[in-house]
Amino acid sequence: MTTLLARRFGETRTTPATDPFGASSAVRAYLEGALDALAAVPLDLGGTPFQMRVWAELRRIPYGETVSYGELAAALGKPSAARAVGAANGRNPVALVVPCHRVVRSRGELGGYAGGLDRKRWLLDHERRWRRAGSETAAAAGC
Repeated sequence: MTTLLARRFGETRTTPATDPFGASSAVRAYLEGALDALAAVPLDLGGTPFQMRVWAELRRIPYGETVSYGELAAALGKPSAARAVGAANGRNPVALVVPCHRVVRSRGELGGYAGGLDRKRWLLDHERRWRRAGSETAAAAGC
């Protein structure tokens, strides 16, 4: 991890931490089915203004749903910027918290993902399964 951080941000000094922002706890909760747990993780991503807009829009995509690069570009008011959206998506520094796995190619194909297509598929299936389970639980409770 230290090597990856050094490549991305240059030489830095790291100190061990005990999950000061709750990120580890949030990821654990997400994996256990509390999909909204990641929304509480504070972010300071340091991207360009366009990247920041793309990453904010990614966080608005509902769990388990997908949009195409073109649809995301259109949602940003830049319908011809699908490739730029893809580039920003690829520069996402926190792939699980900023859910770039929810973006697909124009025909609905999964396309690329830094963690691999199997992981992208797993994340989408995980979200769909827990979202569906949450809906069934809410319906059973009369919500």
